[in-house]
Amino acid sequence: MTNHLYDALFAPHAENDATLFTRPDAAPMSYRAFIARVGQMAHALTRAGLKPGDRVVVQAEKSVEMVMLYGATIRAGGVFLPLNTAYTHEEVSYFVTDAAPRLLVCDPAQAEGLSDIAQGVGAQILTLDAEGNGSLTEGMDALPEAFDTVAREAGDLAALLYTSGTTGRSKGAMLSHENLLSNTRALIDLWRITSGDTLIHALPIFHTHGLFVALNTSLLAGAQVHFLRSFDKDAIFSALPQATTLMGVPTFYTRLLDDPRLTREATAGMRLFISGSAPLLAETHVAFTERTGHRILERYGMTETNMNTSNPYDGERRAGTVGQPLPGVEVRLTNPETGEAVPEGEVGMIEVRGPNVFSGYWQMPEKTAEELRENGFFITGDLGQMSADGYLSIVGRAKDLIITGGYNVYPKEVEDVLNDLDGISESAVFGVADADFGEAIVAALVALPGAEIDLPATEVAVGEKLARFKHPRRYVVLEALPRNTMGKVQKNLLRERYA
Repeated sequence: MTNHLYDALFAPHAENDATLFTRPDAAPMSYRAFIARVGQMAHALTRAGLKPGDRVVVQAEKSVEMVMLYGATIRAGGVFLPLNTAYTHEEVSYFVTDAAPRLLVCDPAQAEGLSDIAQGVGAQILTLDAEGNGSLTEGMDALPEAFDTVAREAGDLAALLYTSGTTGRSKGAMLSHENLLSNTRALIDLWRITSGDTLIHALPIFHTHGLFVALNTSLLAGAQVHFLRSFDKDAIFSALPQATTLMGVPTFYTRLLDDPRLTREATAGMRLFISGSAPLLAETHVAFTERTGHRILERYGMTETNMNTSNPYDGERRAGTVGQPLPGVEVRLTNPETGEAVPEGEVGMIEVRGPNVFSGYWQMPEKTAEELRENGFFITGDLGQMSADGYLSIVGRAKDLIITGGYNVYPKEVEDVLNDLDGISESAVFGVADADFGEAIVAALVALPGAEIDLPATEVAVGEKLARFKHPRRYVVLEALPRNTMGKVQKNLLRERYA
């Protein structure tokens, strides 16, 4: 009996005494000890009623025990469904009602408030806190470490991840064992991840980046993971001398750049810095290289596909691009209206096809048919440009495209001009309804520390670089841009605020 994902990521480490997890506040944990606990937790799940194909919804703080829960769910044949800890009661109600899980795992402090939601779908509540304690782990020591792994095939569902839902209802992306495993194999080859690596893990694990990209690659390679509860500059600088890799979102790197401790000496033992989940500004890329001698490797992925493209390990890591398609992944740019390929160098809708692409949206066949073509290409909703040598640049989301006076304006083109101006740290360009033009362009600006933005000078500079129809009609200066937990700018909030 084989379990496609578990047999590749977890089973080979049953007798591996190498260290898997190190933590600032706990003793190291070996692979052998981790797998033993996964076996005990799989028993705890089946004792609570989990059967193959059942969903396990998890809204809990980051902990090693939550990683065990991921492994145990897969081993017991279940479907892992992690939720952002920031989601409200109403949002969790929607996810639980939609997914109809067998089990709902949450922080003990939230159990009473979520009981009505669980009862509504017949789910049992188990608790797990940030220290790994709760009804899920209570009495687990007495359970057997050996567990008869449930058979699961490559096409069986392994995880259900809900999209962020910035527009319309959030959708549950169905990810199979092979979706996850094929992507993991491609990444460890591309990024040269081995058992000799130590990853600094400061990402959340309710998201594909921290869970599947960071942890699956480490497990498959047998690497060590320095496990931090969240991004903490002091903890990261403390870990750098013993680490080789860091995976982060752009804000990780801007915050590190703000610290004088970021030097070539501090990063001398590091092999690779990877950035994703949100666009990395070209100036951040350049500034990081100047300070450390390392070129950040930027890649592109999404909930429905995991990773699609990556800048190369060897070769040019080109600032402002997300690199080239992963082996086995096809990327094409199409006209959003006709679906036909656009001429080389033109902006088009990014579509991807490969073993990494999900099978569809949970309980949403019509939405699946809209976004997943019969030939297997997934319509990402992202707009991009491809260079002659195959490097992809993300121009923005199709829903962020501004149509003003009949002209298409891609926000990133305006943002690139603004971000290069003196005194401006970053910008977000978006459209709001306008009686004359259909949409008017608004630019939200954030100043560099200690600087003031000269708006008249900004307008002049934009006028010199961009056609008039691309000029913002209004500029607003903010202390910070609104972002979600993965660092993506929430332009929907800006549109609402300045409508």
